[in-house]
This record gives sequence, C-alpha cells and structure tokens, in this order.
Amino acid sequence: MTVSKDIKFNFLNADEQERFQKHLTLKEIGNEGQLKLKNSSVLCIGAGGLGSSVLIYLAAAGIGKIGIVDDDHVEKSNLQRQIIHESNTIGELKIDSAKERIKRLNPNSDVFTLNKRITSENALEIIREFDVICDCTDNFSTRYLINDTCLILNKPLVFGSVQGFEGQVSVFNLHKSSPNLRDLLPESPSKNAVQSCAEYGVVGVSTGLIGILQVNEIIKIILNKGEVLDGKILVFDLLNMNMKKLHLKSDQINKRIKNLSQFIDFYSEDECSENNNKIKKINANEFNNLYKTIPSKILLIDVRENEEFNTFSIKGSISIPLSHLKLKPELEFIQKESLIKEVFTICKSGKRSEKASKILSKFEIKSRSIEGGIEKLNKILCN
Repeated sequence: MTVSKDIKFNFLNADEQERFQKHLTLKEIGNEGQLKLKNSSVLCIGAGGLGSSVLIYLAAAGIGKIGIVDDDHVEKSNLQRQIIHESNTIGELKIDSAKERIKRLNPNSDVFTLNKRITSENALEIIREFDVICDCTDNFSTRYLINDTCLILNKPLVFGSVQGFEGQVSVFNLHKSSPNLRDLLPESPSKNAVQSCAEYGVVGVSTGLIGILQVNEIIKIILNKGEVLDGKILVFDLLNMNMKKLHLKSDQINKRIKNLSQFIDFYSEDECSENNNKIKKINANEFNNLYKTIPSKILLIDVRENEEFNTFSIKGSISIPLSHLKLKPELEFIQKESLIKEVFTICKSGKRSEKASKILSKFEIKSRSIEGGIEKLNKILCN
C-alpha cells in the first residue's frame, strides 16, 4: 500500500460543495467540518460485510483518504450482505471491487488498497499512515493484532462485530485513559470457549447497521463532536429490536504492550479455520505432472462460481462452488469419490481452494489445495 503524502486542503471544490450540501447546512459540520473530513484518512481492515457499508459511507461522507486491506475474492454468497460488491465483480479481488465502487460514488476520495492479510510483520507500517482505524475483520487473532498496533501507535480504533441478528460497536484507544479490546476480552475467545468466527449465519442488515454505526463514530471522532462510544459498547438485537449500552472500564495492565513480538504466537492463531491443522497444498507444477500421469485417479474440484467455471476451466475438473461445498449431495459425492481418487481443490489464485480444503477436512475428507490456482496452472499448460 503506497499512501500519498498528506496534502492539507483549505477549500472544497465545486463538485464537493454541491455533493455535500446537506452536510454544509448542518451546524455540527458546515464548511469547516467538511474540510476536516476531506483532510482525514481512515483505514478499513476487511472489505466484507462490515467493511462494505463502512467503505460506502466513508466515501459518501467525503473522507479524503480511504485505505482498504483485504486478500479475499468476491463470491456469490457474499452479496447477501457485502453490498459494495456486485454480481459482475464475482471472482475479482474485494479491494478492486470496492475501490471501483467508491470511485463511482465519490471520485474526490483517494483510495489505497493492499491485497494482503494484516500481520505482525506489516501492521505497524500499514496502520501508522492513517488517522482512524476501523476493524471490520472476522477473526479474533487479527482483531487483537489491530488493537495492539493501535495501542503502540496511539491510533483510535472503531470496533464492530456481528453474528446472526446481533451486533456490537465500540471505540477503543481514543485517549490514554480509554479502554481497548483486551479490557473487553482479556483472552482470546478460542481459549475460553466463546464462539469466534467459525461458521455461523448472519442477516445482511446487521452488518449494514453496525457498519453504518462505525462510520458514525468515525465522523464524530474526526469532527470532535457529540458523544463517542469511548468506554461504552452499543449492543443491538435486531430480531427483538432491543438495544443497550454497556460501560467498559480501562485496566492499565492491558496497555502494557510495547511491541508486537510480545504476542507473536497469539496473532498467528488460525481461529477462523475449520480446524487448526494446516491444510495440505501442492504447487501447480507438481499437480500438472501428477495429472498427466494418473488423471483417472484424480478428482479435481473447481470451487469458483459457475460463471467463472463456464468462462474457462481445466479439462476433467468438476464445478462445485465454495458456497455449495457443504450441501449434502455434494459432500456425499466427494466422500464416495475420495475412496478411489485423490481429491484436489482449485480456484482462481488459491485462496478459495484453501478454504475448500479446510471445509472438506472438517468432514474427514483429505484433499490438497493447488497453489496459485488456475492462473498458475494455465500458464504451465500453455508452455
């Protein structure tokens, strides 16, 4: 992620004056406040359910610099809640799909993207470039990494979380006396039996609502207006239309983080995988040699969406989209075939096939994910 040097603007252009007319008439914002939004930078980590509404409303509000960190691709099953993406962007990187949508909505916003997972090696470098950080991730090891990096860099962190019809939003590390994620959850939920991001359902509007509330907190932080959810957690139950505000106290013990190496093993925990065992992989060259030798002994499952499969596929592969992999007929078919064939999973670049192999391992089906996916394998076949 190459972020441009800060350039402070002291005026709104003609397009912005018309675009943000309703902001300019608000006494809490006005021209001065809109310039603050234009001169601010926000990093959104995750371009999924929460990230979708966060990014759309950041752009609509006139945030001048928007950063997006995500390494996933758009899938059809995402579209129920990840509204920044569209049917025609299925298979694309989420960062590219999101950037395109943002630029259509507000061409005045500069968008910076990074096609990587945030790690202990790159977190400090990425996060220090932005004024406000927004956590839109779905696993606790990454959430703690973001939290701890913000503590080290003194960055305000806007937290959001959803599950089913429920959602929570809060602001961490706004001031030196503010609580942080470790005050809410001193230990990772994987250690105290609280459900993390293992498979669960979510109603699309819950991610939309919590994402919008995250942006509302970001705007208040930038403008220094209103009551920010600092030391408070807003909890929603959309099924029963209940809302409550809980208070959170800061414990100075949880601020004693000087460097990320203190918790290096903790950040690498794979809490979001179907199990904690590493999946087996095979590089494209090895698979190609194997496929040439014993094709009848191989079950090659293409987990891309049907539209992608119909556009191009490897001869002999079968199409089972990732979102269909847990369906009973598909699982029964794969289980039966795995008794006589070796199972391999493939997608565009290797990310979805890794997820597919994790899912299959949960059902005790051994498989190997092809590294580099069709992009890599096709280059080999063409040579």
